[in-house]
Amino acid sequence: MNKKEKATDLWVYDLLKEANISLDPQGSSIKEIDDALKTASKRGTGKVGFPEYVGIVRDFIIVIEDKSSLSMHEKRTDKDVLADDITSICDYAINGALFYGKHLIKHTSYTKVIAIGVSGNEKKHKISPIFINEREDYYELPEIETFISFNEDNIYEYYTKEILKENTNFEKETKEILKDAALLHEDLRNYGSIQDKDKPLIVSGILLALREIEHGNFSIDSLTGDSRKTDGQKIYDSIRDNLNRANVSPEVKRDKLLNQFSVIKDTTKINQIDPTLRKTPNRHYTEFLYKTIFQSIRFHQSGEDYLGRFYGEFMSYSGGDGQSLGIILTPRHITELFCDLLDLKPNDKVIDPCCGTAGFLIAAMHNMLQKTDDEFEKNNIRKNQLFGIEDQSYMFTIATTNMILRGDGKSNLENQDFLKQNPAKLQLKGCTVGMMNPPYSQGSKDNPNLYEISFTEHLLESVIEGARVAVIVPQSTMTGKTKYEKEIKENILKHHTLEGVITLNKNTFYGVGTNPCIAIFTAGIPHHKNKICKFINFEDDGYEVAKHIGLIETPSAKDKKQHLLDVWFDRTDAQTKFCVETTIEADDEWLHSFYYFNDEIPTDEDFRNTIADYITFEVNMITHGRGYLFGIEDDEEIDDDLLVDEDGDEHETE
Repeated sequence: MNKKEKATDLWVYDLLKEANISLDPQGSSIKEIDDALKTASKRGTGKVGFPEYVGIVRDFIIVIEDKSSLSMHEKRTDKDVLADDITSICDYAINGALFYGKHLIKHTSYTKVIAIGVSGNEKKHKISPIFINEREDYYELPEIETFISFNEDNIYEYYTKEILKENTNFEKETKEILKDAALLHEDLRNYGSIQDKDKPLIVSGILLALREIEHGNFSIDSLTGDSRKTDGQKIYDSIRDNLNRANVSPEVKRDKLLNQFSVIKDTTKINQIDPTLRKTPNRHYTEFLYKTIFQSIRFHQSGEDYLGRFYGEFMSYSGGDGQSLGIILTPRHITELFCDLLDLKPNDKVIDPCCGTAGFLIAAMHNMLQKTDDEFEKNNIRKNQLFGIEDQSYMFTIATTNMILRGDGKSNLENQDFLKQNPAKLQLKGCTVGMMNPPYSQGSKDNPNLYEISFTEHLLESVIEGARVAVIVPQSTMTGKTKYEKEIKENILKHHTLEGVITLNKNTFYGVGTNPCIAIFTAGIPHHKNKICKFINFEDDGYEVAKHIGLIETPSAKDKKQHLLDVWFDRTDAQTKFCVETTIEADDEWLHSFYYFNDEIPTDEDFRNTIADYITFEVNMITHGRGYLFGIEDDEEIDDDLLVDEDGDEHETE
């Protein structure tokens, strides 16, 4: 084995270790597999043969063959199938992996094998998985960057999505939530004529009231349409009881919340028996939420912001996605990505000064709780380490409710205008992490303080020195469109450090029409002129738009996210088409597209193809009377007897 191949083996070992997958090198500690390998010679001698790595994950055999050179990744026949002759099996990564996979399926009791061919090195490589079933049929799967999809936690999800092509439980759940949201929206409109901004208040208020069922203070059967004490009043009283039980304080904060929920008791129409429903709309909404949402939200412990998803659906159905208010709710996979990029620790204090429905704070809370087993520390996270500010009263109410429903953490939410807060005073909270999705498209020459970059600077000044800060903003924020924005960018670098910017999938905020990016800073430390920043193109993030659903996770999403984190934390190298590392100036456009250069040397074939494409284009222009583009007048005679059209067919000139 040469040095390059050994280096590839070690790199593959590191990938397996990172994914928490334990495979055996050059053999197997599992007797059944070891026995099968005794006759697995790639040369067909019937003697022993050893892949680079092999082992078991759940009920899958994983087998890996690697080669140091990209040119030895695969060999195909003239019919574009993987060649199975001895030379191809011995010399090429995928062909060898497929050979071992088929051999193990045939000579063991296992019925599922994932064979993986790897070639290249840390920076330039190809990783190609193949699934092989018990009939030795095989299916080539999309290339990957890491092995994260094949560990014990993820392999069944990968198998379900990528191989069986079925929806996972989460996708089924999402479809149901969207369907329920549509139905509830219609019912709120048809039976209550409820305004758009009041819809999520009714949803979240009823969910709080339902929490009182287990304490014997609320019953759906008690909602009888009594005119002396309306159903809305009964729900409102239970909301008050639950806020008291959740120890929402101070009293002025609790009163603010109750004032928002008064729509439930004060709206006459939803407290009268509807002739179609034969009950009050309030009871109908309560029954609906109990059956479809309450039980799920009560026992679901991921970072998913259910109320946020509901709110987003209500807004989209009503024809206003929140843009008029500057409200763009952050998707769950982005809130969780923030936690990973900022490497949250159990002792961090997190602030989101534009917290909306509290999606970032919920994700941060659950991320930190998962990193400690100490109950005192967990309680401290909930009570003293999460801070949120929200200007809109109804959004503040939803955020507080959401935090209560998702496991506390509501103690330090405030209904304030963030930009009017003294950053020096906010610094006293001691926040070590800042996360923000500020209002979009609110800034103008008349209101420059509402530019997204203004919110960013204000947040950087509101956390302690050395704090990690991430914001998700339109890409235009990083270019500096106006003189005011350019001045803020320059001022940010005088006092804070830009770590990098990640360009995101254009559909991240599906239906909103903004191209977002994530900017990451270290607060309170001036940006050094020699500081190397990372600019990453993460547009291909493994999420795509599904009809009637919106943005969904594809099987490659976990793999792509892991690769992003590996590059961000310097665990692996990447080509410049993915990541550019460079120093910056204040007047640069802080985006990957600004700094990108192609570091791949074109091959002779690339050169020939480019020249051929150009000649074909030029001739096509001439034949269509556009010769003037190349210095040939329309009436000039063309000497060629034959020309090639755009399909590659020869034809005579007229």
